[in-house]
Amino acid sequence: MLDVLGLDPDEERVYRALLGRPNSTAILLADLADLSQAHVDKALCRLVEWGLATRAADERFTAAPPAMALGALISQRRDGLRMAEYALVTFAEEHRAAMTGNSISDLIEVVTGVDAIRHRFLQVQQAARTQVRSFITAPFVALPPDENTAEPVAIGRGVHFRAVLDRAVLAEPGIVDDAIDSLGKGVQLRVADELPMKLVLADADLGLVPLAVTAAGEPGAVLLHRSGLLDALDALFETVWRTARPLELSGTGGATDPTVEVGTDGPTDLDRRILVLLLAGLTDLSAASQLGLSPRTLHRRLRHLMDLAGVRTRMQLGAHAVRNGWAEVP
Repeated sequence: MLDVLGLDPDEERVYRALLGRPNSTAILLADLADLSQAHVDKALCRLVEWGLATRAADERFTAAPPAMALGALISQRRDGLRMAEYALVTFAEEHRAAMTGNSISDLIEVVTGVDAIRHRFLQVQQAARTQVRSFITAPFVALPPDENTAEPVAIGRGVHFRAVLDRAVLAEPGIVDDAIDSLGKGVQLRVADELPMKLVLADADLGLVPLAVTAAGEPGAVLLHRSGLLDALDALFETVWRTARPLELSGTGGATDPTVEVGTDGPTDLDRRILVLLLAGLTDLSAASQLGLSPRTLHRRLRHLMDLAGVRTRMQLGAHAVRNGWAEVP
């Protein structure tokens, strides 16, 4: 428990034993902590050195009050971390200055192999301080979205995530459930007709761009440091983001064919999810599969919506849905 403050397990055991038995000898503490005399002597020396214990003239020891002694250690660690943060900023600036004018090999790192790409993909997100932006396309070579363990950790420390999905990705099994989960965590998602590449950007400092499979049959990628090329990818993402369609989904509610009914006063939540997926470009079969419906049920619901909207074609239904907010899922 106290290892974060620099105490090893023996020192913590001796300190805890000392808290309950003030004025104890090293021999007594060895019995209480179930440690050898040598380990206790070493631990006591460290505790006295750190101000966690005091030694009397008769070689008896007493623990210093935790609120005072441990509080001081915590303050020291906090101050040390703050200084490390300042050093990080300074080192980062020195690194950027040093990189200016360096050769291309210093700005671009070639990564080969699934494991190496996965490792760099997670590292890029872990390095982000303010935002992570990405293009998501199929197939998923190194890491499927539901295995991205770095995303929730980064979100927890305040990093903002934005992603553009290639429309074809929405047909991948389970991707809608993954998208719903990400949206629930605050990730912003949009859909584009077609994306030019896979891409991950961490702030304006790092970018990972997967490449085609190498001649040896292994996937490859390039890790880009701050440079004109990275600035170009930054601009590319923002351009695509502005033109992409926002994706808004909620849970499917576990709807199944026998219990599917349409409302008479307007679209149900499931109707809205159908419209969102179809407007995003999914085929009827893909949308039905993602929502756990049969194509026949999806067609029946679309016919009801067309009757409800008073239109004859799907194009008219789509226009009516956008104008009247039917494609917005609460």
